[in-house]
Amino acid sequence: MDYRNILAEVLVPEDKLQARIKELGLTISQDYAGQDLLLLCILRGGVMFLCDLMRQITIPHAIDFMAISSYGAGARKSLGQVRITLDLNQSIEGRHVLVVEDIVDTGHTIGAVLELLEARRPASLKVCTLLDKSERREVVVPLHYVGFDIPNKFVFGYGLDLDELYRNLPFIGVVKPEVYLKPE
Repeated sequence: MDYRNILAEVLVPEDKLQARIKELGLTISQDYAGQDLLLLCILRGGVMFLCDLMRQITIPHAIDFMAISSYGAGARKSLGQVRITLDLNQSIEGRHVLVVEDIVDTGHTIGAVLELLEARRPASLKVCTLLDKSERREVVVPLHYVGFDIPNKFVFGYGLDLDELYRNLPFIGVVKPEVYLKPE
């Protein structure tokens, strides 16, 4: 299906995305100058953001990946109960870890991830999220770098999927309500 059939609006156009990512890269470069920085990308949605962000970070840094599966009862899948489906390839003990996330909404999942990582004794642990859907927050989580605070709308594109599709779009779009509200 052509994405234009499901697109209600472009929430964040490509030029604004790239400009903000450049700003984040500059700030992160200044904040972590001289430190052992590890960018930890939460798969799969964070990949596009990670790739563009790391090109804007001017200091040496390493990258690693984690894949997380959230689970819960019924339709509420993101209750902070997480299972690691792909773990890090390196130790984070004593390192400055910056978790790179595509979107934070309720906060349950990222809160659980931070708890898991904190037990591994990093020198510091912070979060950089492209999108913050703060209206939906149910758990207080520290977000140190935020690309955009967005309204409570179903978004896709630039790494975020709709049924595993459309991650390749260079912008953040809003899904038409009739597309995700239709009965299954």
